[in-house]
Amino acid sequence: MAEVRIEHLYKTYKGGVEAVKDLNLTIKDGEFLALLGPSGCGKTSTLRMIVGLEAITKGDLYIGNHRMNDLEPSERNTALAFESYALYPPLTVFDNIAFCLRARKMDSAEIKRRVMDVARILEIENILGSRPVELGGGQKQRISLARALVRDPDVFLMDEPLSHLDAAQRAHMRVELKRLHAESRRTTVLVTHDQLEAVAMAERVAVMNLGVLQQVGTFDEIYNHPVNEFVAGFIGEPPMNFLSCEPISEDGTVGLRAADGSFKFNLPAELGSKVAAQNLKQVKLGIRPIDVIAKHAAAQNSEPEVQGRVFTYESLGEEGQLAAKVGSYDVLIVTPPSDAYDAEKPVWLGLRSDRIHLFHADTGVAL
Repeated sequence: MAEVRIEHLYKTYKGGVEAVKDLNLTIKDGEFLALLGPSGCGKTSTLRMIVGLEAITKGDLYIGNHRMNDLEPSERNTALAFESYALYPPLTVFDNIAFCLRARKMDSAEIKRRVMDVARILEIENILGSRPVELGGGQKQRISLARALVRDPDVFLMDEPLSHLDAAQRAHMRVELKRLHAESRRTTVLVTHDQLEAVAMAERVAVMNLGVLQQVGTFDEIYNHPVNEFVAGFIGEPPMNFLSCEPISEDGTVGLRAADGSFKFNLPAELGSKVAAQNLKQVKLGIRPIDVIAKHAAAQNSEPEVQGRVFTYESLGEEGQLAAKVGSYDVLIVTPPSDAYDAEKPVWLGLRSDRIHLFHADTGVAL
């Protein structure tokens, strides 16, 4: 069993820099989990503590039922595919892959069998006699992955493995890595700042920021039910719009008024009751660009609607992106590809009431 269990884990570097703070996370046996977050959020430090390249400042790390804190990397049966390939230039592809097995003084026949098996899985059999300098980025990435996998690890870890590849290679490698996991069902941890990579490959996503785990779940759970303003703004492309508002009550109906007075509207009953129950003076309204409906004229319907002015409009083929000014706020809207909007013209924005998110103005926690 290769379940990874992290309990109250801390990593503090010289100078008192806390890279990871009180991390609690369980990665199930055979699961593919992505650690997702911006640069400096602590995800790579977490990965390196799992593999043993960084000492744990405080807390416990278990793989299966075995505590790993005091074990050397070679004793953990984990394998790490680095961001920068880290191949040996003078060696052939075969020798690069076989290097760790030879260091273990494994039988040559077994070495050849393992190398050929992993080469076949990653489809690099035809370049085993080549040297890294003769190969492209996608091939080098496959070699880096093969060198990690040939060890037959309990836990396979990847640190930004696709960051040096072009768009077409990244798309192809995402498919290959997902296929590889489906075949092996090996516990796999991916570190990335690219949410598309996380969505395409991982079964669950753990979002980190400033060394703190923010939320863990499937991408659908994180996208549709973010626990705080950071997760809501980090997940989704284009990012969520945020507008500062004041709760108001008129004729027994709870609504929102923009902090700058540029708009007001009533909230759906369920959401309004949540706001009223907390007696808040100010909240952040969050709405994704895909959940805003732009119109050239006011619509007569029950959905909340605000008036704005077109700032810019971009036609991107499959969709359009409209940037509008609503009072002092910038609002981004995804539109159908057939729409067109002229700068400085008025525009009416309908907000899907079932897709409105509200956050505490001070703490950022979702209501």
